[in-house]
Amino acid sequence: MKSAQGRVRTALLTGGRAFVLSFASIVGSTVLFVLSVLSVVFVVLGLGLVTTPWVTEAVRRHANRRRLLAAEWSGIRIPVPYRPFPKDVRAGFTGQVERTTLLLKDPATWRDLRWLLLDMTAGYVLLVLTFALLVYPLEGLVLAAGLWRVFEDSTYWYGFVPVSGQGTGLAAAALGVALFLVGMWASGPLLRLHFVLARSALSPAPGELSQRIDRLTETRHEAVDTAASELRRIERDLHDGAQARLVAMGMNLGTIEALVEKDPAEAKKLLAMARTSSAEALTELRDLVRGIHPPVLAERGLGDAVKALALRLPVSSEVTVELPGRADAPVESAAYFAVSETLTNVVKHAEADRLWVDVHHADGMLRISVTDNGRGGASVGGGSGLSGIERRLGTFDGVLAVSSPAGGPTMVTMEIPCALS
Repeated sequence: MKSAQGRVRTALLTGGRAFVLSFASIVGSTVLFVLSVLSVVFVVLGLGLVTTPWVTEAVRRHANRRRLLAAEWSGIRIPVPYRPFPKDVRAGFTGQVERTTLLLKDPATWRDLRWLLLDMTAGYVLLVLTFALLVYPLEGLVLAAGLWRVFEDSTYWYGFVPVSGQGTGLAAAALGVALFLVGMWASGPLLRLHFVLARSALSPAPGELSQRIDRLTETRHEAVDTAASELRRIERDLHDGAQARLVAMGMNLGTIEALVEKDPAEAKKLLAMARTSSAEALTELRDLVRGIHPPVLAERGLGDAVKALALRLPVSSEVTVELPGRADAPVESAAYFAVSETLTNVVKHAEADRLWVDVHHADGMLRISVTDNGRGGASVGGGSGLSGIERRLGTFDGVLAVSSPAGGPTMVTMEIPCALS
């Protein structure tokens, strides 16, 4: 009995997801497809140079959202093969032309357009079929319960059953039950087929594998540069902070050794100064170590480390963690600092008074979402902190998706492929 209830609950959840997603499919994909085509056409008039980057960014956010849902709901991973913008893209009109040209040369831009066309047609039909098989049977039961009397003077077709009386109403109910059973069995595969269709349109061709390798090579170089920069920072902090204090403390101890018999009072003063210097040096060393790899992360794992981060925030926060194990240390460190940077952005820019953090692992993916009720308007690019987070996650073949309409709320979703131990 419980197994049957579980199957019904799962089927209804799948149908509900398909129902909600169908609006994004028919409305979102249709609007974005029309805007994209118009924007590309208007490039020759100059207007498209302004609109194309904005529209393309909106399309990519829409596609990335579908990628995340495909992984979360059906375990289907769709790669993100977008080419990064060079760091030396100029500002002004020349830079706008360059950005538009780079976007139009990126094969992923045209794959996204192909997917939008497919999503608002065949993809939408699959979604409608997914929830219709679960909802349409209700009409058959209502007809059998007495609605058939409305059609006594005419014939109403329910599927292939002509309803005109109680007997045919019961036949409609039997057909409805049969359709519901089919829907229970087919809802999951149909939703999965929708995402398989999206993967077929969005995935790069085999010939683009070299571009993916170039992207991974670039993110590796960025990681190496970041590591080198961190080493220089640590070196500088040690030299200017703790090392200087320890040297001064050593000189004070030498002076104390000479004064301990001649001037005990002065020696006591210098001892107090040495004690203060040692405490300050210890504090600086602890802060430095915490910046390299927080002790709570090493000792208690990512979940407790994120909770500790949230506790120090000046805004109300709620953290949900579902991790049955621990990821590799480099993945945990990247995820921790990505969350830390995201929370810092919320405090600095979002003007939010509440935020929610969700950390869980499913289908070989570590997924973290940070949502706030701030003013919105966050975006990736332009040297923002989110761009740094995207580069950090890219080292591990991770994905960053941002949903931040004007007026809020803002939801930043991070996904890193990894296994837990």
